Amino acid sequence: MKWLGKAAALSCMAVSLLAFSGCGSQSGSSGKVVFSAHADAVDFTGKLYEGVKAKAGAQGTEVEFLNANGDANMQIDQLNEAIAQKPAAIIILAVDGTAVIPAVEKANEAGIPVIATNRDLNGGKFAKVMSDERQAGKLQGEYMARHLPPGAKIVYLMGEGSQSSAVQRWEGFKEACLDKRPDIQLLAKADGSWSEAEGLKNMNLWLQVFPKIDAVVAGNDNMALGALKALKAAGKNQGVLVSGVDAMDYAVAAVAAGEMAQTVKQDADKTVDAIGGLLQSALSGNVPSDDVKIPFTEITKDNVAQFK
Repeated sequence: MKWLGKAAALSCMAVSLLAFSGCGSQSGSSGKVVFSAHADAVDFTGKLYEGVKAKAGAQGTEVEFLNANGDANMQIDQLNEAIAQKPAAIIILAVDGTAVIPAVEKANEAGIPVIATNRDLNGGKFAKVMSDERQAGKLQGEYMARHLPPGAKIVYLMGEGSQSSAVQRWEGFKEACLDKRPDIQLLAKADGSWSEAEGLKNMNLWLQVFPKIDAVVAGNDNMALGALKALKAAGKNQGVLVSGVDAMDYAVAAVAAGEMAQTVKQDADKTVDAIGGLLQSALSGNVPSDDVKIPFTEITKDNVAQFK
């Protein structure tokens, strides 16, 4: 992506691409980095924030965390206030990739580099570090297509339906499983809002409605965990294949214990490293425009020992 305007060229001593540097920050900027997130610093978001903060802190760069609590208007207000303080760069995990466009464009006009991660933006000029969300669903679909018996009955827990990542994970799963195995019956599909509580609620309902469920596929580990809790409480978890995404510690432990069949690792460490490279460019006075792809990795009983 090309940026409006030209960033001032500032020279620094040679440093590693993935290291942060205090020299060469934009003229007139506050020198800090703003991490604007859709939610609190927990789970995958927390791993990203803590990783960026640790790398930046080691080089004397402050990272300010802004929690929008799932409110797009709050995130816009927070970003406008942050832009007025002229940070060296802004990292965005958007509540709504469209609603935030005016704030991104305002940062562009102010010459503040913007880095989008985890959730895409639908306008403005920005660099981004993303995973191919369709790949995550495809890995789940391939696993289920290989392991489910003929005529299997499954349910699907989707993330927030308004989020492109949730839609792409579902599409990847459908393409790799349901389109390839028409004998597999999708009993129900619900928006679980990435939430353990919603996964628990929907699973409890489905257990009352459907006498047999062979698999639960969830767009993230939180929803998978909620579903697993419902299955265990009902004494119906044996033989049910449960799959999630994110490879959170509890999900990896559940795979190791045989309670979950699969989780798909969204690599926070590699994402942090890539963000670090973009921030190094930003802090050196250059506006990055890269599009970095971070691959997913499947975790099952066959390789879980590598991730414990």
